[in-house]
Amino acid sequence: MSKVGVFVCHCGHNIGGTVDIPEVVKRIGEYPGVEHCEDHKYMCSEPGQNLIRKRIDEKGLDRVVVACCSPSLHEETFRQVAESTGLNRYLLEIANIREQCSWVHSDKAEATRKAITLIKTIIKKSLLNDMLNPPAIPVIPKALVIGAGIAGIQAALDIANSGYKVILVEKSPSIGGHMAQLSETFPTLDCSQCILTPRMVEVGLHRNIDLYTYAEVDEIAGFAGSFKVKIRKKPRSVDMAKCTGCGDCFEKCPVKVPSEFDCALSERKAIYVPFPQAVPNKPVIDRDNCLYFKKGKCGVCKKVCETGAIDYEQEEEIIEEEVGAVVVATGYELYPVEKIPEYGGGKHEDVINGLQFERLLSASGPTQGKVLRPSDGKVPKRVAFVSCVGSRDPEHHMPYCSKICCMYMAKHALLYKDHVPDGEAVIFSIDVRTSSKDYEEFFTRAKDEAGVIYIRGKPSRIIKQDGKLQVWAVNTLNGKHLKLDCDMIVLSMATIPSEDALDLAKRLRISTNQHGFFSEAHPKLRPVESLVRGFYLAGCSQAPKDIPECVAQGSAAASKVLEMFSKKELLTEPLVAYVDEDLCMACKTCIEVCPYDAREFDEQKKIVTVNEALCQGCGSCVVACSSGATQQRNLADEQLLRMVEVIFGE
Repeated sequence: MSKVGVFVCHCGHNIGGTVDIPEVVKRIGEYPGVEHCEDHKYMCSEPGQNLIRKRIDEKGLDRVVVACCSPSLHEETFRQVAESTGLNRYLLEIANIREQCSWVHSDKAEATRKAITLIKTIIKKSLLNDMLNPPAIPVIPKALVIGAGIAGIQAALDIANSGYKVILVEKSPSIGGHMAQLSETFPTLDCSQCILTPRMVEVGLHRNIDLYTYAEVDEIAGFAGSFKVKIRKKPRSVDMAKCTGCGDCFEKCPVKVPSEFDCALSERKAIYVPFPQAVPNKPVIDRDNCLYFKKGKCGVCKKVCETGAIDYEQEEEIIEEEVGAVVVATGYELYPVEKIPEYGGGKHEDVINGLQFERLLSASGPTQGKVLRPSDGKVPKRVAFVSCVGSRDPEHHMPYCSKICCMYMAKHALLYKDHVPDGEAVIFSIDVRTSSKDYEEFFTRAKDEAGVIYIRGKPSRIIKQDGKLQVWAVNTLNGKHLKLDCDMIVLSMATIPSEDALDLAKRLRISTNQHGFFSEAHPKLRPVESLVRGFYLAGCSQAPKDIPECVAQGSAAASKVLEMFSKKELLTEPLVAYVDEDLCMACKTCIEVCPYDAREFDEQKKIVTVNEALCQGCGSCVVACSSGATQQRNLADEQLLRMVEVIFGE
């Protein structure tokens, strides 16, 4: 007969303040099958863990239930405790009486009753648990990094510098991401190119990094430790091996189109290098605008290329790789100004976003660092900067804070005053958030030393009146209505996930939140791990971040990859689905509903099988199986029925 030990945690006042712990211990101690029940102030502490070890040895316990917080927080901790005594780790269960009980109740009697019921259900489940052993799979010590902004670059370099191969994939013709577009970075006002370019060059030359630009991840199959990846490399129409980067081709090209790098404030050619410091520093042909591909005419670039590098016949290429881990660093985009019609977004030429203003400030930008109005090239004498455009607006746009806007707006105003000393910089803000090291001091410098004017209040609209832009707002500190004439207006647009993030998430089979940012496994304890093992998150793919955070998270993701690569084999979770061959009807419904492609049909046996390395134990197949052939280990139908019986009074 099984001997169950139950250990109830007070969690300080988190549980003990709402649940009558002595009553819980008394009632559970009398429950059939329970050999021992005991409480402790903090069960996850070293004394609490030692208490569990001691009681397992003293009482000969063969099942353990810890009534505490969420399993996602400390289940692994307590399973290691059980394992250290020789008990199979899967014979330990967590009864969540914090998040599912004490935190959602204020009535102590009701919370206590519910806590007792929850613990009883887990006891019933644990009595039917099987001893499981995690299977081992070999690890391929090569990483895939998707996205080559600063976060992806940092992750790739950390892994490569540790001696492992890295496949770095970037959808643009050059690496660098949005950081390459910036003029200076806050709070030190370092030139972004001076910081970024050396790392870009290092990536391009690193012997352990295989760089694929102008490419996208088309498909990923497999599981942690052994992924099969298909990379779709778009045709550059330029032979990279032959090209010397001389520039003759784009100098002679007759076609001009808006430059993506300069945010449409300047023009580029149909064959182009995105920016002077691009890596690789080789041109690419924009087939959508090239006269040769549109009309079969021109061909000037091929005529002037002395090395014969222009290749119009180049085709799309599928490259297959095998990797053990994947870092997702797909970056961000800005919320489109066209979605804010009340601010004249997309209508008034001198209403621009923050990245466009960065290009005006940049020495390599369309105006060589002079702050000039896009409409007429004149110096603006009054510039308004508007914060939280599309952010913190749950009724119409994005409900979250984009985090970086307050600081880059202060930077913009400060740099504008430096470029135009007699100009006036006015910032409209809801409030100002300066959350990192030296940020408050930078904000104070802009406000007090540079004389930037801050007005508390979000403008209601921006109109054009008598040839001038006019901001309509209310100063919420004094209640006065304002109509401020401006020469140029800079909108701090919301930071949103990159446009193809949701589609990529489906291909990778990892989840996103409601806004499209990739979801981490735990916001505090596992901030760079996704919910699917083997996928790690870095930079703004997970949430809006500034550059130091992106770099730190890139290194953090790399450290997780290196931890995986330090082992020759990975132990996989055995709490997965399995199929009773005698009951399987070969209807294949479970194959269709499996989100992880973990189920296959065995043509010889005429049954469905489970790839346990791919299975994440989500339970979709169990629900869909009409014959009951599919069950989940240690979460079988019989266990669930026993738990339901307890809830309804047995």
